[in-house]
This record gives sequence, C-alpha cells and structure tokens, in this order.
Amino acid sequence: MAGRENEGRFCRPVGGVGGAELRDVVELADRGAREENEKTKRRKAEAIARLSLLYVFRLFVFQPVRPRPSRPTDVPGILPAMPETIQLKAAPREGDVVLLVGTAKGAFVFRSDQSRQSWEMAGPFLPGHKVYSLAYDGRGGRSRVFASTFNNHWGVVISHSDDFGKTWRVPEEVNVKLPEGSGQAVKQVWEIVTGGDAEPDALYAGIEPATLFKSTDGGETWSIVDGLYNHPHRAKWEPGGGGLCLHTIVPHPTDPSRMWIAVSTGGVYYTGDGGSTWAPHNKGVSAVFQPGEPPEFGQCVHRVVRHPSTPERMFLQNHWGLFRTDDGAKTWVDIGKNFPWTFGFAMAVHPHEPTTAYILPMESDMFRCTPEGKLRVYRTRDAGGSWEPLTVGLPQEGALETVLRHGMDTDTCASAGIYFGTESGKVYGSRDSGESWELIKEGLPPVMRVKAVVV
Repeated sequence: MAGRENEGRFCRPVGGVGGAELRDVVELADRGAREENEKTKRRKAEAIARLSLLYVFRLFVFQPVRPRPSRPTDVPGILPAMPETIQLKAAPREGDVVLLVGTAKGAFVFRSDQSRQSWEMAGPFLPGHKVYSLAYDGRGGRSRVFASTFNNHWGVVISHSDDFGKTWRVPEEVNVKLPEGSGQAVKQVWEIVTGGDAEPDALYAGIEPATLFKSTDGGETWSIVDGLYNHPHRAKWEPGGGGLCLHTIVPHPTDPSRMWIAVSTGGVYYTGDGGSTWAPHNKGVSAVFQPGEPPEFGQCVHRVVRHPSTPERMFLQNHWGLFRTDDGAKTWVDIGKNFPWTFGFAMAVHPHEPTTAYILPMESDMFRCTPEGKLRVYRTRDAGGSWEPLTVGLPQEGALETVLRHGMDTDTCASAGIYFGTESGKVYGSRDSGESWELIKEGLPPVMRVKAVVV
C-alpha cells in the first residue's frame, strides 16, 4: 500500500510540473543514484584489493615470518588463511640428522637421531613460496638455515633462520639483485653454499640469469663476483630448459682462491685467483645438441659433485653423459659409455668413499621420468668404471618419478645416509649407503631441494 500511495502522490501535478515530467525527473534521479552506488562499490572493492595486496606484501616480504597459530584468520573474507606451521618439538641436538626439504610451496625440516629409525617433520615454512635452495651453516657457533624464496608477485630473496624454522629473518629489501640499468632481474637463486675452512664467514649464491654472488658477513649482505659477471663468454651463454642458471658451486675445501661453477648452458668454469678471472674447463664434455666437436664452452652441465678429500676429482652429470675429472676439471673422461641411461640431474658423492657416487637417471630429455617405470638409484664404487642398481625398498613397477637437480644428498654418519625427493612429493632415505631404502614422507608439494645435515 505504501508503495502505491507514493506512486499515486508522485503522479499528481505539483508546482506546475506535469506527472510525465515528474516521472522523468524521478527516473533520472534514481539512475544517478544507482550509478553513484556502483561507483562507490567499485571504489570500495579497489580499496580492499589494494589493502589486501599491501597486507600480503608486508606479510611475506617486509616482515619476518613467525610461527603462526593454527588456522589464522588474517583478513576474514578477503584472504585465505595460511596452513598451520608445525614446529619441531625440540631443537636438534648435537649429532642429530636434519633433512632440509625445499618444495614448490615452502620448506620442511625433518629431524632424527643417528639411528634414523623415525623422523619428526616440521613445516611448511615460508608457505606459498618456491624454495629452490637450502643451505646450513654450522661454522663459528652458528646454526643458521638459509632459504631462497621465490614468489610470482614479490620476486626472490635469501632469508635465514637461526632456530631451524621457528623464526625467520626475511629481508625488507631484495638482497640479491643485479645492477641498475642491466635490463635483467633475478629470476631464481639456484644454489647457496658455504665457503671453505679458510673463509669462515663466506657464502656463495648462484642465480638465474647466471651470476655468482658472495657474502663475507655470514649471509647478511651479498655482492656480485665481477670477474664472472663481466666475462666475455657470459653474453654468449644460452638458457637451458630450466633457464640460464648458475646451479652448481664447488669451492675448494682449503684454498679460498680456487672454485668451480657450472652453468646451464655455459659449462664448467674455474677460477684460481679468488674470482678475478675465470676459464672454461669443459675439455672432453659432450654437447650432443651442437654439431661437430665439443665446443670450448656452451655445454649443458646438469650437476657437478666431489669429495672434499679429493678436490681434484669430480663427477659430472651432463645433458646426456656422465663424466669424471681427476685433474681439477682440466680434462674429463666419459664414464657413461656402457651405461644405458645417461640423461639425468641428481647426483651425490659418498661422504667417506671418494670413488663412490650416486645418480638417479631419467629415461630421456623428452621423457624425464625414471626408466621403465622403476625407481632405481645407481651407484659406482670404482669412480665410474661400473654401475649397479640399488632397488631394495623402492617401487619397481609403475614408478614414473622425476628427481630434480638438487633433489639428492648424503649425510656424514658412519653408516652413510643417502636421500632423495621426487616431484610427486615423496622423500626416500637409506641408512646403509643405499643398500636398502625407506619412504620417509609422501604427500608433500613437488620436491625441489634435499639437503642433509649432521648438526
């Protein structure tokens, strides 16, 4: 009734204005009010969006990541809650074994005693970030975990924790960056390693696009190693399938002036003067994607490892090919001639046996899964003269798994532990140098990094 009364009242001529004219005025006013209401709604939505982005930016980039209560409701109705972060029940004690696992959605920490019969898991830390690289620095009384974090919105930083993930120090500004005017930005930090015994506060980081950084203050600040950055070959390096990445850093264990790095696709480079000058060291390493003889540089090296007691001997997993050097990478010999699958990424060396190395091959560069659907780690005990499959405890049927470049590592226990993680989110471990294997964890996000540490 009220509506009809109003309708009848508006239809009467008022002040000399006819009913039709009055209706036009009312409709115009209603239309203006609706449009203004829509504008107000849009302004509110834009304001909420800006506040939401600012909140996420401050939360993940400019604020230290702290332990979160279960299912926090940061901004109800606007932002989804982050997952609960599980903390270790107690800090790792001296002699404990710790696995640092980087995934496509954050980092996880596994702890066990030296029996390695059972594992306690903590995480996810730095949730929502791709964690390509993890490192542990136990020198000089430190107990510091480094993590490179990548987010599509906020970019790349190197963060660290001094309490195995309970709290994190996330830099307020990007701490690994290329010079202004270079026309390039850091896409990823692929590798973080500690310096040798003679450099107790030094760390190195390899990034994409291929550049080497060094820290001389325990990871607080980072600077470019100019000798490699300004190398005339650098402009001629081409990106591999994973980008133009400096993914491997091999410092000499006792001589800080010596170091080897590997770039995909650039090959192996060596410095003997602390990084001032660099020379390609790829003689004998194949480049099957290029016609003719192997080039001076441009090989697609996937991984290089070595035992600290024999720093001149290294093993190399290539894009098609397995190689070894005994002279500090001056020359390389083919150790994959009689091996059926020489494409792969993951590689590790036994902590006590310099002639023992492990690989986890893929079918091919076009089908990057374990050959024949069998999950097999291969081991050589004679520096690549022969290879044997290690399968006890690993699935041998329908196991089309992929293990990435940094997905394998070893601990230093008396009975060596060997570990690897898969893109399907599984982590496997062996307590007996690979003779038998156990599934430590499944259901994780894709595993990108496995780092084993004895505290």
